[in-house]
Amino acid sequence: TAVAVDDSLEKGQFQPMEMPLNNTLASALMRILRPMVRIFLRNGLPYGVFADLARWVYVDVARREFGIAGRKQTDSRVSVITGLSRKEVRRLRQMTPPTNTETAEQYNRAARVIAGWRRDPDFHTKSGKPAALPLEGEPLSFSRLVLRYSGDVPPRAILDELLQVGAVSQTKGGRLRLAADAYLPAGDSSKMHQILGTDVALLIDTIDHNTLPDTSPRLQRKVAYDNISTEALEKIRSRCGREGQRLLVKLDKAISREDRDVNPEAGGAGRHYVGVGVYYFEQPIDEPMESVDGNSEEGE
Repeated sequence: TAVAVDDSLEKGQFQPMEMPLNNTLASALMRILRPMVRIFLRNGLPYGVFADLARWVYVDVARREFGIAGRKQTDSRVSVITGLSRKEVRRLRQMTPPTNTETAEQYNRAARVIAGWRRDPDFHTKSGKPAALPLEGEPLSFSRLVLRYSGDVPPRAILDELLQVGAVSQTKGGRLRLAADAYLPAGDSSKMHQILGTDVALLIDTIDHNTLPDTSPRLQRKVAYDNISTEALEKIRSRCGREGQRLLVKLDKAISREDRDVNPEAGGAGRHYVGVGVYYFEQPIDEPMESVDGNSEEGE
């Protein structure tokens, strides 16, 4: 049984690529696109829309990040960098990309309420555990929690969302109890797609940073075995879920002490978005190898 542990960052070194860069990137791109295209097709996103969005991002990144210091970025230079015509660059530059601010706000508000309930001692019992709260009517109520961590939104709307995903339960006496350590909008495709757009982008950004020369590598680790039985999967899933959540709760407390919204005394200059993600994965390997390397024995 083989195990793959990525320890290259501990050594502060990267192994030289054996294949030409373009082949390596092409292979990586196909692996990235496969699960993404699966999501696109399942949700009815046609190729034409994807292609237009991809071209728009090419132009936007070229304009914002690949200019020459002290010189205005021109459509001609963007055309050279991206391989698109100047006419296409101008068209895409005038295109407004789709956004879903409302879904992002709903997700962020619910997540902030859960995080605040979990770590704010004002809403804890004497033993330091998240307290069961009344909806309103007391100084330490769910409504007060929502006001502190989610702003001026109806507490009932946040409660309905958290009850729906099982993050909050209700006691016989009508008080509200925290039932989960994190907010995961299971079954809500729009909110899960919001997570797709943030979490995947953050992981790729970390990998991109780690390929740059003369930079301090960021945490990027993975451990995997390739001969696990079907019977063992549930045990491994449960163990990874418990250990992963335990680690995230510990890191959440440490990082929050440096966040100036949570701890105004933290001080310091600049503003950065900082965090750590943990994910579990499993894939059957009894399938044809086209799912891995793009080759297929089938014909038409």
